[in-house]
Amino acid sequence: MLDFDISRFIGIQSGAVALMERLDRTIGALLDEGANNIFFLGAGGAAILMQPAVQLLRTRSTFPVFCENAAELVIGGSRHLGPGSIVVIPSLSGTTKESIETLRYCREKGATILTLVGHAATPLGEGGDHVFVNFAEDDTSCESFYIQALAIVLSIMERRGEASGLAGFMEEAKRLPEALVAVKERFETEAEAFAEQIRDEPYHIITGAGSTWPEAFYYGMCILEEMQWIRTRPVHASDFFHGTLELLEPGVSLILLKGEDEYRPLVDRVEAFAAGHTDKLTVFDAAGAELDGISPAFRALISPVVLATMLERVSAHLSAKRDHPLTTRRYYRRVAY
Repeated sequence: MLDFDISRFIGIQSGAVALMERLDRTIGALLDEGANNIFFLGAGGAAILMQPAVQLLRTRSTFPVFCENAAELVIGGSRHLGPGSIVVIPSLSGTTKESIETLRYCREKGATILTLVGHAATPLGEGGDHVFVNFAEDDTSCESFYIQALAIVLSIMERRGEASGLAGFMEEAKRLPEALVAVKERFETEAEAFAEQIRDEPYHIITGAGSTWPEAFYYGMCILEEMQWIRTRPVHASDFFHGTLELLEPGVSLILLKGEDEYRPLVDRVEAFAAGHTDKLTVFDAAGAELDGISPAFRALISPVVLATMLERVSAHLSAKRDHPLTTRRYYRRVAY
């Protein structure tokens, strides 16, 4: 596989899986101490990667959960934030400006702060009440953050009697890193072909629903825009029919991300419409991935993980074909803003 270190990938994702037990113990202790809500806060891509877990908690639990824009929260506040709040702040670098300010603000409000970081010797790595460190870099962080957020939410639901099977999921998750490598290997040829197809494409509409919508948003904004300087229009599949459909015509690239949860029909609807209106329709479907050792009951939970691991292969080939390294930036962390 192009520019891919298998042992590095397995080590990073196994590190995320290994954190699940400690995350479960920490959440259990906080609930026992009377925690009454949870906030998922952060900035940019790391915050987006929390959203599938947030949606799961919102729809399957009565435990109050808030997923706020951290910068707005610091300015406007929230009457729900206080001593009974669990605050989760993800940051790969551990130095994200907005997240550091969020940590300071939430500490002043008396909340208990969990930080999920890639580096320990950083403001967020040293500033949380409970710090979870799993080294990763941009090409491996999606899966790692998705897994950790899912562990937090499943722990809450399990302990409240709103779900069961956490132990089984944690056991199966140990086999997930190797299963994801196999997904990448099987997808490599298709990923290269798609990268060749879109190497000169100036613009993409990208959509998903349910747990795949955050990955669509993330891939459009953080990979195609930030790392490749390609204009995108991420739009939720249900909102596609309230404006964006008018942009569809032959020659317009539309990328659909499909998961295995109950929201899949929303993406099917876009696919059915788009098939007759553009000749550049591409579908990435988590349901088509073979996942050895992962039972059907858990596949829907990890659809965004699977799609992230597939799209990483596209990114690697796209950067090579466009001679545009994924680390190249003009402004991000390079100029004052």
